[in-house]
Amino acid sequence: MLLLTTFFSAVIVLAIYFWWGFKVLPGEGWQIVASMPTSKTEQGQWNGINFTWYGLLTANAYLVAVALLLVLMGSVGVPPLGTAVLAVAMLCCCVPASRLVARIAEKKAHTFTVGGAVFVGILITPFVITLVNSTVGEMLSFHIPVMSACAAIAIAYAFGEGLGRMACISFGCCYGKPLSDSSSLIKRIFTGRGFVFFGSTKKIAYTDGLEATEVVPIQAITAVFYCICGLISVWMYISSNSAGAFLLATIATQGWRSLSETLRADYRGGGNISAYQIMGIIGVVYAIAVAYFLNQGPSAQPDLLTGFKSLWNPALILFLQGIWVIIFIYTGRSTVTGATLSFHVHNDRI
Repeated sequence: MLLLTTFFSAVIVLAIYFWWGFKVLPGEGWQIVASMPTSKTEQGQWNGINFTWYGLLTANAYLVAVALLLVLMGSVGVPPLGTAVLAVAMLCCCVPASRLVARIAEKKAHTFTVGGAVFVGILITPFVITLVNSTVGEMLSFHIPVMSACAAIAIAYAFGEGLGRMACISFGCCYGKPLSDSSSLIKRIFTGRGFVFFGSTKKIAYTDGLEATEVVPIQAITAVFYCICGLISVWMYISSNSAGAFLLATIATQGWRSLSETLRADYRGGGNISAYQIMGIIGVVYAIAVAYFLNQGPSAQPDLLTGFKSLWNPALILFLQGIWVIIFIYTGRSTVTGATLSFHVHNDRI
């Protein structure tokens, strides 16, 4: 009953969230969430730093992903501290990788790539789990089951990446091809249903000049597909099929990452096959190998209620809030847009 109620509630919340995001986020007013003055100009105005909806929505996605990871890990008996240590270790590797891989693959120093970060995460996950078990785990007397943890991380990623596409819509990045340049089938499917971005500071506008042009809503497709796969994977995980959940979540997300590149118009590096497509294919092969060598058969029946109860901890809530703040500041502080601010007094209100 709890599982059905949770699934039904999740579907409703996701549907409302996606409906809102797909409708409003392509608009011009949904890129900058706040600007902070930094230095005064000779003309009496202020230079400002912009904080973006991209950062806020990305932080929301990370928060959901980590909270889900805590629930799934808690359901198989891993204490919150063990999951928190694993999450911090993974984030310390993957968050910097999101900028480093973009610099290598796209030759851009002021952008992020979730795909690159995930590729690094897929490669290092079994080793990070083993390292945590042999160090902090031994000191604090906990053990993280490798296959269950890999599955939980893959599921958390599917939801985090799916929800993270909302950030891409607000910033106008990771955009699809113009419908005018697409095949007749794509035109029939998406005409009148595509995204139309507005705002000269949207990436789609200043990079490819596609402001006010209907494009394939690739971010929306990815968001819905990933979250559906995530829900199915959760069901498999709760049914003690960790290997199946891991394979579904990983193959679906990485396979679609490679396929979806054919519908995208943003620069993904040189060559007919992008570095991100290659990473996705390698990720699929690597996931199959991990499931084959690390799967120890059916695991203990996860207890979803125990997982939810593990979240109800003041220290854990502060931990999640801290992650949100760090991710928002790291990804939300814009380095490609600027602001000029002026302030005045409403004399009629003195």
